[in-house]
Amino acid sequence: MKILAIDTSGLVGAVAVSDGDILLSQFSIQYKTTHSEILMPMLDDIREKVHLDLKSIDAIAVAMGPGSFTGLRIGSATAKGLALALDKPIIPIPTVDGIAYNLYGVEKIICPMMDARRGQVYTGLYTFVPCKGEGESCEQTFEMQVINEQMATSVEDIAEKINAIGKPVVLLGDGVPVYRDKLDKLIKVPYSLAPFHQNRQNAAALAALAIQYANEGRMISGDDFAPEYLRLSQAEREASEKGTNSSASEKKSKERGNPGIIRVSEMTAEDVSDAAALEALYLGKEAWSEKQLLEALSLDDTIYLVAKKAGRVVGLCGVRNVSGDGEVTNVSVSGDCRREGVGYKMVKQLLERGKGIGIENYTLEVRAGNAAAIRLYEKLGFVSEGVRPGFYDEPKEDAVIYWKRN
Repeated sequence: MKILAIDTSGLVGAVAVSDGDILLSQFSIQYKTTHSEILMPMLDDIREKVHLDLKSIDAIAVAMGPGSFTGLRIGSATAKGLALALDKPIIPIPTVDGIAYNLYGVEKIICPMMDARRGQVYTGLYTFVPCKGEGESCEQTFEMQVINEQMATSVEDIAEKINAIGKPVVLLGDGVPVYRDKLDKLIKVPYSLAPFHQNRQNAAALAALAIQYANEGRMISGDDFAPEYLRLSQAEREASEKGTNSSASEKKSKERGNPGIIRVSEMTAEDVSDAAALEALYLGKEAWSEKQLLEALSLDDTIYLVAKKAGRVVGLCGVRNVSGDGEVTNVSVSGDCRREGVGYKMVKQLLERGKGIGIENYTLEVRAGNAAAIRLYEKLGFVSEGVRPGFYDEPKEDAVIYWKRN
């Protein structure tokens, strides 16, 4: 079985390709770069170096979380996009399980820790137990046993769980150096630290664990995959502290209780299916597919926003930075929500956020007969600077070119 493994859940960005029991290639970077900058180049480099035809991949293994919200989003979008484009299944690997698998064969307690900030870690407890060999063979194999499934918890809590087991423990992960002094005081059993070549996310370990999961039938379609964050994002936590949103479920409840509220947020991989369906419903052949939206989501020079009403995606807009000029690629609003300010609210935020990725001027094209859209763009300061005759089909229509120059 040939597996492509991707892990962008933490500080390390990692990609690996395995074929059966052979590791064909692995590429990992832990440096001052973002995953959006390095993931696709790493994939391309591996593909070129080992002459990999992506169509020959049997499955895509991806760290499903927990971890960095941005990192998980990038890895998830890339994995989903490849899975949908190649028609291949995804093998979702719990991030902490993948880190623990670095220490295959270790019969001590294994405790990975990822720094989750605010005195918390993403963690779990594992060990490897020997398996009985067949016949007279002396070969020894091991099975990973999950003692405590991955969780988001305090350093004090995980230390208490370790002490309760009462066995020596191996610590690993980027959370260990952050809380080293505290751990030294809290842990009352002998402990050791995994060496640096085993103590971070490793796509090769992810691929190895994926083979086991695949044999157990733990594969899903790209449509069904979504990352597992384990806790609220920073924005949701800050909103909670202000008393406007105490939890994700409370947020949904408030939205249902206030059906008129339009909430605009950055599009995530979980929103893509609904956003693509919205495009298809109202734009026909001009609509962007789910694959195109996922690919756009993985780029670092784009911003895509969705508008939600009562938890439902009712709007989509996106922009791409082309040498300082923002090309507005998508603006869609659900028919039952028009004239409610959805488009204005979305595009206004899009223009404001675009400055953050270096956009100075904006341009877009609109059907000459789309009076409502033209009113919206002119209200936002766009000015017509030309026409592309017969640009649109079904029906045939001119495209009016608009610019907003600063």
